[in-house]
Amino acid sequence: MDITNNWKAIRSHFNNSFKSNLHVSIASVDTKNNPTVTPVGTLFLNGDQTGFYFEKYISKLPENAKSNNNICVLAVNSNKWFWLKSLYNLKFNTYPALKLYGKLGIKREASEIEISRLKKRMKSTNTLKGNKYLWGDMVHVREVYFTNVEKINIGKMTSHL
Repeated sequence: MDITNNWKAIRSHFNNSFKSNLHVSIASVDTKNNPTVTPVGTLFLNGDQTGFYFEKYISKLPENAKSNNNICVLAVNSNKWFWLKSLYNLKFNTYPALKLYGKLGIKREASEIEISRLKKRMKSTNTLKGNKYLWGDMVHVREVYFTNVEKINIGKMTSHL
């Protein structure tokens, strides 16, 4: 799967994954070559194989990036109806999961557009007490640059894709 030619479909998959999981998993490697996975609910993909996430509670990724800025992001569409329909039809209409490979970039202040994207994603929780507590003062983002995508195959159910 070519990352550039399929970027629109990749973004769509990530949006569907966020709707069903509320996060993606980002893997990195520490200085002792131990892998670690961080759940991130604030990753956003831009229109050009780049993205960003808000870096408020995340500690392992920036620490690991000091010695190795390579990452892998896993997004799984866990929507129950997507899976039930696929199991009934013996095939998936789209890939159930994708992995994006890339590199972490700089940490910087979030732009107004980035903050508005976060507010839009978290809009459904505006009336809940935890919304302001968790996402009320997100001000820094970490840039991400993606270089490759890998589709997750599940035998005959994805062989036609």
